[in-house]
Amino acid sequence: MFLKSSDAEILVSSYGSAARTFVAHGGWVGSGELWAAPFEQLSRSWRTVTYDHRGTGATRSTAPGITMELLVSDLFRVLDALEIDTCVLAAESMGAMVALKAVLLHPDRFSGLVIVGGRYIGAPTPARDRLLAGCKLNFPATMEAFVNACTPEGDCDAERAWGKLIVNRSNGPDAVQMMACAEHVDLTPRLSAITLPTLILHGRKDVIVPLSSSETLASLLPNAKLVIADDAGHVPTLTRPVWVANQIDAFFANQPA
Repeated sequence: MFLKSSDAEILVSSYGSAARTFVAHGGWVGSGELWAAPFEQLSRSWRTVTYDHRGTGATRSTAPGITMELLVSDLFRVLDALEIDTCVLAAESMGAMVALKAVLLHPDRFSGLVIVGGRYIGAPTPARDRLLAGCKLNFPATMEAFVNACTPEGDCDAERAWGKLIVNRSNGPDAVQMMACAEHVDLTPRLSAITLPTLILHGRKDVIVPLSSSETLASLLPNAKLVIADDAGHVPTLTRPVWVANQIDAFFANQPA
């Protein structure tokens, strides 16, 4: 369904009807479709919800710009519209900033966290600056190279092609805005305040977000567990969905959710 307001029409997808609810956020130019494959399994024992955040997928935004505050607000807008009082919240890549900020703002709305190759610091780097320049100059070519870098696995040609379709539903100006809104984010000093059970998943072959970043995140969150997929890159939700779903089911098997 589309969740409509004065400045957006947000595509929201919900599957399953279990008592537990699992809400997932995509990353940067990746829409909620990044979670479609893990949801095939998770929706058997969870109510699973995702949405296309502004600048991605089928969602349409008429706001003057995309800001981190607006992205966080949209998350709560989705929870309220679907009458979700509490849930396990998951996020991939840059979406982790939205998820972590939401948990810090209203921890009572969440019973657990899943972070997949997540970013929690947005400081500019040479690689990030080259990516932004590419988005301004030639968005399709930049997305071609970006998805190739995200998916180094040798057995995922179909998933890689799917990923390129997903990210190309965004566009250069929105991609630049979303990256810019994360520029001054550094959640490191606040992470120790997040006490929720947290599962951190990371691909050892990830060249977008280094494994050391998730190792640091796991050390800063009091109740976190890091699990590494030796054969995965930056988007295991796309390329290793069964592994992702299995890790989530196992971690929360004995957790109230």
